[in-house]
Amino acid sequence: MRMSTQPILILTTGGTIDKAYFDALSEFQIVDSAVATLLRVARVAAPFRVVEAMRKDSLDLTDADRAAIARMVADAPESRIVVTHGTDTMTDTARVLAAIAGKTMVLTGALAPARFAESDAAFNLGMAIAAAQVAAPGVYIAMSGQVFDGLKVRKDREAGRFVALDD
Repeated sequence: MRMSTQPILILTTGGTIDKAYFDALSEFQIVDSAVATLLRVARVAAPFRVVEAMRKDSLDLTDADRAAIARMVADAPESRIVVTHGTDTMTDTARVLAAIAGKTMVLTGALAPARFAESDAAFNLGMAIAAAQVAAPGVYIAMSGQVFDGLKVRKDREAGRFVALDD
C-alpha cells in the first residue's frame, strides 16, 4: 500500500460533527466547522485544504444539495476528497458521488459533536484522511473504526455504528 502525497480537499457540509448545543434546553445549531481545528490539533502533515460547502443537518439535505456537493467534488483539482457529512443520509450522498470517476472520495462524520469530550469526530476524520491517501478511486465511508465501500454500508441506529451490508 502506497501513501499518496497529493493534496486532499476536505469539504464540510455540516452534520453532527459541527453541531453545538448552547444549553440543556436548546436545540442544536451547526456552527463554524471544527474540522480545521481538529486537523491542527492532530498536527496533520498531509497537504490539505478545507472548503465549507454548506452547514446543514443531513436530514435537511436536498437532491439539489447533493448535486452541488457532487459538482464541487467533480470540479475540484484534487483527486482525493474527504467530505464531512451528517450520518443519517451519508449513504444517500455516497450513491450520488459514486457516479464521479477517477477520484477517491471518503465520507465521514460523527455520532457525537466534535465539541463533545467523548466524540468520535477526530478519530473518524483521521481515518478518512488516511483512507483518502491509500484507497483506489471510488466512494467510501470511514466510520465506526472501519472503511466501508460507500455503496455497501448502512447506519445501524440501535448499535450506534455503521455496518457493512450483506452481499
